[in-house]
Amino acid sequence: MATVNTNVGAMIALQSLNMTNRELAMVQNRINTGLAVSSAKDNGAVYAIAQSMRSDIAGLRAVTQSLDRGVSTVDVSIAAAEGISDLLIEMKEKALAASDASLDTASRDALNEDFTALLSQITTMYSNAVFNGTNIVDGSDTSVTALADADGTTVITVQGEDLSLGGSVITIASTGSISTQTDAAAMVTTVETSLQNLNEALARLGTSAKKLEVHRTFVSKLSDALKAGVGNLVDADLAVESAKLQSLQVKQQLGLQALSIANAAPQTLLALFR
Repeated sequence: MATVNTNVGAMIALQSLNMTNRELAMVQNRINTGLAVSSAKDNGAVYAIAQSMRSDIAGLRAVTQSLDRGVSTVDVSIAAAEGISDLLIEMKEKALAASDASLDTASRDALNEDFTALLSQITTMYSNAVFNGTNIVDGSDTSVTALADADGTTVITVQGEDLSLGGSVITIASTGSISTQTDAAAMVTTVETSLQNLNEALARLGTSAKKLEVHRTFVSKLSDALKAGVGNLVDADLAVESAKLQSLQVKQQLGLQALSIANAAPQTLLALFR
């Protein structure tokens, strides 16, 4: 039926062109964003899963930062403990030398001054073993904790070691001296005991540091795996989208021509009324 009121061909051509334009806009959005699912409108279920995984990834970033702080705190503590260990070895040498009964008073006094200076240096070392306001070797903080999972429900705790003078690890009193042969002989045993205790404390700190580093490596790998998983869910295949873009652009041109032809059809009726 020939009519000028209703152009069915034009309507069909317009619907087809509008569909092509919508698909073209979708493909262009995927190419621009690199995402096949960039909003809940694209695929609600996949978008929700991806958002949940992104939340876990964000949580793991906080976990990594917490572990980094924990590792740094323990590393500073280990550095201080190793320095104190070296000082104790020197102090043992001074004490042993001063325990020699044949040593004259002036020499023993000189050794005692060195011993006292080394003792003071121990205090300086453990007092300055601070990272991010935390010191786990001076007795002020008994432990340091780091987040272990993205939910914050699990933590890794590192117990501190009190390296203060006269404590359970370093049993040398802050007033210790080797001014006499008797004091020096007794100090040799005290220093040896302190050195043994310190080596055990160092072993515990080293084990804790290793635990933190191993978990940090695991968290990094887990985060990478989650990122890959999100990518598998929402990333667009740009090679496919590029080919589809070319196809839709051609289809768009053909649709415009079809619409133009359909719109021109009613003009053929004029030939009937010449």
